This record gives sequence, C-alpha cells and structure tokens, in this order.
Amino acid sequence: MINLLAVSGYRSLRNLVLELGQITVITGPNGAGKSSIYRALNLLADIAQDRIVQSLAADGGLASTLWAGPETFSRAIITGSVPLQRPHARQAPVSLRLGFAGDDYGYAIDLGLPERVPPSASMFSRDPHIKSEVVWHGPLYGKSAALADRHGPAVRVRDERGVWQKPFHNLAPFDSMMTHCIDPQNAPELLMLRETMRGWRFYDHLRTDRDAPARRPQIGTYTPVLAADGANLAAAVQTIYEIGFGEDLDETIHDAFPGAALHVAQNDGYLELRMSQHGLLRALKAAELSDGTLRFLLLAAALHSPRPPALMILNEPETSLHPELLPALARLVGNAARRTQMVIVSHAVDLVDELRSASAITPAVLEKRLGETLIKDDDAPVWHWPAR
Repeated sequence: MINLLAVSGYRSLRNLVLELGQITVITGPNGAGKSSIYRALNLLADIAQDRIVQSLAADGGLASTLWAGPETFSRAIITGSVPLQRPHARQAPVSLRLGFAGDDYGYAIDLGLPERVPPSASMFSRDPHIKSEVVWHGPLYGKSAALADRHGPAVRVRDERGVWQKPFHNLAPFDSMMTHCIDPQNAPELLMLRETMRGWRFYDHLRTDRDAPARRPQIGTYTPVLAADGANLAAAVQTIYEIGFGEDLDETIHDAFPGAALHVAQNDGYLELRMSQHGLLRALKAAELSDGTLRFLLLAAALHSPRPPALMILNEPETSLHPELLPALARLVGNAARRTQMVIVSHAVDLVDELRSASAITPAVLEKRLGETLIKDDDAPVWHWPAR
C-alpha cells in the first residue's frame, strides 16, 4: 500500500506531501488543486508506461506545468505586509519532482531542463530531462536504503549482497530507468515496482453521453478490467458473472436499484448490456438507460473487477448520479477497498459524508493560499527528496 504521495513544483503543488490510507478522499473547492493531484498520480503511472515526456507535452510542456509562483514565501508576504513581487532571477534549477512511498518500497523522480542549449540545438532541446531517479526500501528515503538510483545517463543497482553494480551507462535523458533498465536477475525491485505502477487504474472519462461506447453492442472477449472509457462494459459484466463474482455484483445493483437485475445479450459475437427493472415489461438496453444509471453500472463493473489493481483512482465519480445513489456508491467503494487501495477525488460534500459513514477514510481537504495547494489543518508528513 502507498502511504505517502509527494509532489514538488507541479502546477499549484509547490511542495505537497499527502498521507494516503486504504480509502483516501481528496476534496476541496473548485480550483483548490484536486485535479493536479489526480494528474500527478497519472504522471507517475505514465513513467512506468514510458510516456512521461509525451504526457507533459500534452499538458503544454514542462514550462506550462511547473509551479508558477515564487520559489519561497517570506513571512512578510505570507502575512500580507509586503506585496508579492516577481523575482529578478530563478535561484534554483527548474525541477518537477514526483514520488511515493509505502511500507516496502519508495520511488522518486526529478525532471528538469537541459543545462546547456547550444545555438544549433535540436527542436526538441526543451524536452524535459530526467535528472535523477531513486528506488529505495522502506517508508522513507535515505542513502543507505537506496536499491537503485540514476544520475544523468548512469544507473546503478544493489546486487543480492548489497554491493553497488553499474550495469547501465548510456541511458537517454528522456528514458526512465523504470522502463529501460529492467533486469529480473539483478534488479527485481525495479521490475516489481514497474509492474505495480503499470497496474494502477484511473477512471475519469467514463462516458455516458448518447454516443458513449458503453451504449453500443461490442465484440465480446474475456475482460477482467473495465476500459478507462467504459467501452467494454458488457464484456466486463459478463466476465464478472462467468468468473464467479456475479453474486457480489448483483448485490450492488440491488442496493442501488431495488428489484433490478443485469444480464448480457449476445448476437453474432456482439455483447449488449441490458437491465431489468421492477415494473417494466422488458429489459432496457444500455442505449436506453439514463446517464446516472449507466454511470453507476460503469463504476460497479470497475470496482468489481476480478483482477483488482494495487491502486485505483476515481475522479469525481458522483458525476450524473442522483443524490439517492450516493449511499450505494459509498458502500460500493468500501467493499472494493477490501481488495484494493482507493483514492477518491470529489467536490461533492454529500458523497464525502456517505463515504465517511460507510468506511474508515483518510480525508484530505485542500485549500489555496497565495496560489499554493495546501492540506487544511494538516501537518505535512516527513519526506526526503533525493539529491540530483
């Protein structure tokens, strides 16, 4: 389980350390930084997929994602006795740092800009460079706890005797050691951590509009994991039933829609989800369901996955849901958290209250101060960033 998430220099997250529990609920007003935390977790997962640079480019490049405020706040600025002024020059190197730590392992990455850009530089010379990466054992980084580290193009790992070896010397500045230095024999920790991070699941774009893929029949194949957009909903539901977890799914559906039942129809290899409801003479096709009903079914399929991840992140799962469905959603999350760690990002106070009533949660209420995202009434946990 991940106990700490640390982000420095990303959007409004100047230097945030967030404690995570089995169910972490991140809430706060619009603009407080909830989406930035969600994106920071997504960036960490992108590292394991070898697409961190492309993801930053999609956000407008490193320059657009960096903390835009001053490097430090003086006491006078914080109290308001002195106005905030633009500094004459940056004192520290450009740095975007991401990291997490659990009971067993921790990981941190530091991204920056090339130190020297010659006049005849490539058009890609402003791409972010990975300045350092470290994997360590235990909940807190220390040099003695490091298992693998990377500085510039060189990567070293500890062998089974604890002796440093340097099997990699020419790593490109845009390539992560998590994807390009995997050695099952000499660096099993890197392989294990990479596969864990690759398995993290994010649900943010579960479409329920008229043209949503989940509303249309789809070719059916064995589907233990619901797609990020929910396109394979019918196959995911059928897989849950066939693998033996259908009873749990039925209980969730009955909890939210008393008297309702799901079944999957097949026509020439295409699967289509249908829902029977009390009082109706025929089952409704997915195309006929309301946005809120379809949204709940998508969440139910995601959280009843026969192949649960180590970490699942839901961004505003209450979207389109009627308030009467929030207690059932909270119970669904609580049951799913028995098999996977959950992070819920939401601004719905009613959902947060229901989650608190249904399960033990770790709340994180965000607030903005001088443009910086802070955790309200919280003392930041201890965190040490590795040096470049």
